[in-house]
Amino acid sequence: MKIEMTPIGVFHTREKNIPRHWSISDVVGTIEIDQIYAPGLQDISAGQKIVVLFNFHESKRFDPRFLLQTPPHREKPMGIFSICSPYRPNPIGLSVLTVLDIDANIITVKHADMLDGTPILDIKPNIEAKTECPGCNQE
Repeated sequence: MKIEMTPIGVFHTREKNIPRHWSISDVVGTIEIDQIYAPGLQDISAGQKIVVLFNFHESKRFDPRFLLQTPPHREKPMGIFSICSPYRPNPIGLSVLTVLDIDANIITVKHADMLDGTPILDIKPNIEAKTECPGCNQE
């Protein structure tokens, strides 16, 4: 089976020192959504948290020899699916970002862990456990 994805936009930042994970990041940047998808941003607002799926576009092609990797903050090799390495079989990243502002097709966000130019694959609402998700139970 072949899966193809087309980015819906791109992330921009002037920051050069990007943390390895959104949970420890204060990096601010913008997500520029392609105009064709801009109507889909309706109902996103400042203060909201969003889940952003993106492509690790600068990671080299994955080699199965690296199914075990030693993260910089660990002393032993760990399975790739138990760590947040950008070097993965499918180079897909996920971040939970705080929306600071939204203007037309530009979302200003905080807590980014993406490089400038990172392709954005999708945006979803961040739903906390035991909270209702408007639209999640629609048929």
